[in-house]
Amino acid sequence: MALHTGRRLLAASTIEGTPVQNQAGEDLGEINELMIDLEKGRIAYAVLSFGGFLGLGDKLFALPWEALTMSAGGDFFILNVSRERLEQAEGFDKDRWPDMADTAWGERLHTYYGYKPYW
Repeated sequence: MALHTGRRLLAASTIEGTPVQNQAGEDLGEINELMIDLEKGRIAYAVLSFGGFLGLGDKLFALPWEALTMSAGGDFFILNVSRERLEQAEGFDKDRWPDMADTAWGERLHTYYGYKPYW
């Protein structure tokens, strides 16, 4: 599924389900959800579904939106994180989401991935 590289706007429905790889080419999962900051009018986080089998046992990870870049062909996102680092990140279960509006949580998340919070 090409995401129309070179375009500046995409429908959220074309992003959800898009595979994510790291720079080593390892599959890290796929985009499960996009979290929108309504006050800032921007995507705050992409939620990555990682692990499990056929959707069972997946662990979810919030990623700062700026941590993702589109592949040259537009078929997947690239996350500049090793598989081991992702496995050690603070994840969550599909039935127990963190409070993503909590700025302390957001600051920890951004720091873990090496980004400055956008707010």
